[in-house]
Amino acid sequence: MSTNNFTSTQDQMKTVKAAWDKAPAGPKKEAALKHYQAAEKAHTANNEADCVKSLDAAKAALA
Repeated sequence: MSTNNFTSTQDQMKTVKAAWDKAPAGPKKEAALKHYQAAEKAHTANNEADCVKSLDAAKAALA
């Protein structure tokens, strides 16, 4: 994993977290939280692909 991907993933996580913080309470926010938590877990395990996949799912849940 290159530094650029790590930074990019970190930025994506911050962006998704900010969107989640602003989202109104409800089922979409709950679903997005589960995906975000999965992304955090994947990020901690240095699993870039699963992290990005989970972040994309969180963004879709908030849409």
